[in-house]
Amino acid sequence: MAFLLGCEKVRVEFPTKTVFDGISLGVNEGDRIGIVGRNGDGKSTLLNILSGTLAPDEGRVVRNGTVRVGLLGQRDRLDDADTVKHVLVGDTPEYEWAGNARIRDILSGLVSDIPWEATIGTLSGGQRRRVDLARLLMSDWDVLGLDEPTNHLDIRAIWWLARHLKTRWRSDAGALLVVTHDRWFLDEVCLDMWEVHDRLVEPFEGGYSAYIQQRVERQRVAALAEEKRQNALRRELAWLARGAKARSTKPKFRVDAARALIADVPELRNPLELKRMAMARLGKQVVEMKQITVAFDGHTVLDRIDWIIGPGDRYGIVGGNGVGKTTLLRTIQGIQQPTSGTVKIGKTVRFAVLSQHLEELMKFKGDRVREVVGRYGRRTMLDGKSMTPAQLLERLEFTRDDLNEPVEDLSGGQKRRLALMLILLDEPNVLILDEPGNDLDTDMLAAVEGLLDGWPGTLLLVTHDRYLMERVTDHQFALIDGKIRHLPRGVDEYLELVAQSEKPLPFAPPEKEPAKGSASEEKHLTGGEIRTLRKTMASNENKIKTLKGKVDQVRNEMDAADPSDFVALGTLQKQLEDLQSQIEALEEEWLEAAEKLGE
Repeated sequence: MAFLLGCEKVRVEFPTKTVFDGISLGVNEGDRIGIVGRNGDGKSTLLNILSGTLAPDEGRVVRNGTVRVGLLGQRDRLDDADTVKHVLVGDTPEYEWAGNARIRDILSGLVSDIPWEATIGTLSGGQRRRVDLARLLMSDWDVLGLDEPTNHLDIRAIWWLARHLKTRWRSDAGALLVVTHDRWFLDEVCLDMWEVHDRLVEPFEGGYSAYIQQRVERQRVAALAEEKRQNALRRELAWLARGAKARSTKPKFRVDAARALIADVPELRNPLELKRMAMARLGKQVVEMKQITVAFDGHTVLDRIDWIIGPGDRYGIVGGNGVGKTTLLRTIQGIQQPTSGTVKIGKTVRFAVLSQHLEELMKFKGDRVREVVGRYGRRTMLDGKSMTPAQLLERLEFTRDDLNEPVEDLSGGQKRRLALMLILLDEPNVLILDEPGNDLDTDMLAAVEGLLDGWPGTLLLVTHDRYLMERVTDHQFALIDGKIRHLPRGVDEYLELVAQSEKPLPFAPPEKEPAKGSASEEKHLTGGEIRTLRKTMASNENKIKTLKGKVDQVRNEMDAADPSDFVALGTLQKQLEDLQSQIEALEEEWLEAAEKLGE
């Protein structure tokens, strides 16, 4: 593989912080590298150094003389007075760019909904971002550096971008450097990872999942090494404290056996226990929607929706930008009155919403974090344990220095974590999260997911981050053409549904012929049907456990019976066969319910 660019002994220092100290890296043809690390550790700085937009304080950047490097920064340099058309194709004759299949692919994949004659200054932040991304992708580059390219893209557009980057070059050509918190995207696109931390860059082979496995293994090895070092120090301390006599005694310390990497790791969450706790807080009814229609100026956004949301349900909601997800959430809360139909909200329901723009923090902007948290003396329940505000702060990785910062001076990720913590301290029983992953790095996302795993209530999540969606919710639903559709196979099924809609995607996922009896052939379930099926599965699990106990009891009786008493043995054998038949019937019913749920 030919060398494209790199850096040697680079040091980067800002007035208040040294970001890198003596790093050396290389990028070769065929590299597809994801860059991860905590916010503020230097991911964007690294991209700027390698692309040549930022000069290092020490060391040098090395580049093959012919290499063309394109960079998508966090901020664009587009002229507000320019038109979308001019930014994208300039003065190039239409027959030239329209005849290029790759350019048509990019335009239809990213900007097909944006008017060409619109000026850049009139676009929303998301539209402007997509125009800048399309502009970059339409040019030929040997190396692409992308800083948070999935921001403002919906799930369909993120899928398109991943497909484009995977097929843009031959496997042994070009190079990609991408900074993103979207873990599905990292796994889909990247072949290697760079972790930026503590003034250095640490390489890992494989995508995000492989990176996590390697990092856990390295931490395990480091923990063992540190434990051995500590034991050596204890032995030395014992020798010093007890004198020469201790030298002849056997060491009384031992090193614990290495922890298995995955073995004995408990389930992420216990759905049955969380539902039980949720019912104790919520009762049996949360939200029931019957034939809900919402229309604005003759345009129908929600079309005769029937949906039941029960205690402990963890639902993810996907859909393109502008399809009505916000309207759906407002209707669920009773804020938006439907044009027709009824919404029943349980008497004990207490909603809490983490919004995209964090309006809920505005009243605290002049206060310090310590002052805000100090107003909350109450505890909240997570993982079956009572937690104080201080313990929640620790779970969300706030430092002591952070406590003295004014809320308005916090980073975007810190504000989002603080808003989530304050919501949890208010003890709602229905939590609505609208793009909670914005501004969070991958480690912070994992911390938030761990927090949500132990939260005992009903959770509704809207996000374009499919990893987060499938990680913290038990079922996913799509809002398509005003209808709610259950997605037994998750986001992949959503992409297929969109591809089959009246307005098909320019480049839909390849069609697969569903296996006979597969989830795609089944009718889509309502919330009530899902709850009934899950209740059947839980009930059958309990019955099977009870019957297996009886089987063990009968077998013990057979072992203790007189071998010559054929009548007694025959009776016990008949009981055993009856119990086994009951278990098989319950297992069959359980499997049928699981198949309908796509599990």
